[in-house]
Amino acid sequence: MARSATTPKVELRGVRKQFGRKVVLDGIDLTLDAGQSLVVIGGSGTGKSVMIKCVLGILRPDSGRIFVDGQEVTHLHGRAREAVLKKFGMLFQGSALFDSLPVWENVAFGLIQGHGVPRRKARDIAIEKLAKVGLGPDVAMLSPAELSGGMQKRVGLARAIAADPQIIFFDEPTTGLDPIMADVINGLIVSTVKDLGVSTLSITHDMASARKISSRIAMLYKGKIIWDGPTADIDNSGNPYVDQFIHGRAEGPIKMEVRR
Repeated sequence: MARSATTPKVELRGVRKQFGRKVVLDGIDLTLDAGQSLVVIGGSGTGKSVMIKCVLGILRPDSGRIFVDGQEVTHLHGRAREAVLKKFGMLFQGSALFDSLPVWENVAFGLIQGHGVPRRKARDIAIEKLAKVGLGPDVAMLSPAELSGGMQKRVGLARAIAADPQIIFFDEPTTGLDPIMADVINGLIVSTVKDLGVSTLSITHDMASARKISSRIAMLYKGKIIWDGPTADIDNSGNPYVDQFIHGRAEGPIKMEVRR
């Protein structure tokens, strides 16, 4: 795929990561351009989450370089790393809400802890962001345990956009949702991203979600990006691994390890 003439929002160059003898990322090259919605697909355990954790500095790659807005962030620490992280929002798999906090404080958590926003102002912002994902102020005082899975996902999305990030990561955004609610969340992601004008990188193995929320798809397999192109081209990728994955076929070059 042709490279953008502008500086990518996120760029990985030759990123490699292994745990013991298991190579998880084997020289990843990937870019996320401004305003783009990139989805990385691949089976469970293929390294999608490890890739995101390397970008966020949760994990350190063994080799390779990572850039955010042209600034190398591979080995940043302390305040320099915190400054970069303020550009990001994240919707975690399973929403990852704090059970001990009311909904509004979950949404405002990063504002209060990471940005030093006063609690009253943070609460007002949280209610505003909840409204953007279709939740009224009455939800703000509920606990996460009182919410359905779809509502929890909406709260997670409100938290992801609370600090007006430039880049949002979506980690398996439809996991655990029924097909109808998954489509509602996908539609909400599309409209929210469009309204905010942000760049997004999502990881999923849900092809219905991948097709709906992306403008570009890349596939990760055995530590490498084996296909990268516009979403509209994926059905004609010419890659047997991609073809097998997107159609969910048991037969093909991807062999599942099943103990008998």
